[in-house]
Amino acid sequence: MVDLSVRIGKLELRNPTILASGIMDETADSIKRVAEEGAGAVVTKSVGKEPREGYANPTVVELEHGILNAMGLPNPGIDAYADEMEELRDLNIPVIGSIFGSDEKEFSFLARKMQEYGARAIELNLSCPHASGYGAETGSQPDVVKSIVHAVKHSVDLPVFAKLTSNVTSIVEIGKAAEEGGADGVVAINSIKAMKIDVNLKKPILSNKVGGYSGPAIKPIGIRCVYELAQELNIPIIGVGGIKCGEDAVEYILAGASAVQIGGGIYYRDMRIFREVCKEMENWMKSNNYSAIEEFRGVALR
Repeated sequence: MVDLSVRIGKLELRNPTILASGIMDETADSIKRVAEEGAGAVVTKSVGKEPREGYANPTVVELEHGILNAMGLPNPGIDAYADEMEELRDLNIPVIGSIFGSDEKEFSFLARKMQEYGARAIELNLSCPHASGYGAETGSQPDVVKSIVHAVKHSVDLPVFAKLTSNVTSIVEIGKAAEEGGADGVVAINSIKAMKIDVNLKKPILSNKVGGYSGPAIKPIGIRCVYELAQELNIPIIGVGGIKCGEDAVEYILAGASAVQIGGGIYYRDMRIFREVCKEMENWMKSNNYSAIEEFRGVALR
């Protein structure tokens, strides 16, 4: 008998697959569908204090080995998002509220709102690669990361996860800052800052010029980041980036991740990916004589 359940701090998940922020998570209906398809938890769309329209089109382009996007953090604002959260209060899996802000005061305010609206945990989007003032600048400064995490931890009674960027010299330094601030875990990695130029028009394709690159091409970077973080941190790590199949998820767990997030994989395998990844993980575990996730977590580090 194979047991896929995992525990991340106070959160208990039926399996280690989590819907990543920004994909199929804008409405309660789409989140419920992800739950029905077998995900162990879901992360909401990143929500800010005020409504934000995001960038003008084009905002997304498919590349050879992944997807490049610069949405600009569009969202209805935290007060309007309360309606979606209310519909999710009885969901049978944990809902993790993703928030972004300009400073620790704003993050703390949003975290309290998410707790009020029924979120089971908070994910701090500290690392959006294409929204000035709301990501890359914040997530690359250890002292700022530590102060934001510390402020949020003292504002809510929920697990707090810091989403980290690989667009820094040392992701371990940022991870340690989050841990020192009191984070219950870290999420690694966010999409990677990148761009695409149209050789015929001779200009960047995205209206914002640069965006975040996700998909299979960034998986080796995500694996490396999780591996490095797992050697230095004492808190759980959630791996994300390029997961399309069960073996991809297994690789992250072997590197030290306690769970994984899936986002772009939905584009390649549709909503069934959560159930299919779990089945593929079960098959791998049976073939390798493992009965629980914890038995092989971090094995590659030993």
